[in-house]
Amino acid sequence: MTAAPERGVSPWSLSFLRAGLLASMPAAAVAAVVVGLVMSWAAAVSVLLGAGVVALFFCLSGAVIAWAGRLGDAFTLPAALGTFVIKVAVVGAVFESLPEDGWLDLQVLGWTVIAGALFWSVVQSRWVWTRQLYYVTPPAPRPTRPAGDPAAVSSPPAGDPESRTTSG
Repeated sequence: MTAAPERGVSPWSLSFLRAGLLASMPAAAVAAVVVGLVMSWAAAVSVLLGAGVVALFFCLSGAVIAWAGRLGDAFTLPAALGTFVIKVAVVGAVFESLPEDGWLDLQVLGWTVIAGALFWSVVQSRWVWTRQLYYVTPPAPRPTRPAGDPAAVSSPPAGDPESRTTSG
């Protein structure tokens, strides 16, 4: 049985955000140019604004969940759900306050937010599927000894479940 990680030494990481940002930035730029050429430049700005909202949405969630995970694993679900509810309420209020006849194309903005959220979900899913993630903390690696050291040929320590016949 392995010991739980010490407080402050947390497995929570925000490295998945880099993948999302690196994938969504060029996709948003291409989408904005295409929408700008096909529809209008106001619609292109709406695409960029929608992509920014989605990126901020995911980055804020990731930061809050990682912070809660560093405090304790039991805090991550309430933090995720609470953050989601607050963000949806704020984004909904802001979008509802935008004028219908303003310079932003609200329909393009809405579809961009939907497409962006799906895009980020796919990128995050791919990031998880391609990582070696542990559901328990792996054991610390054994210290290596120089090749000429006579202790290097000794048998494993007593009580070690891994032996030359069971490891690797």
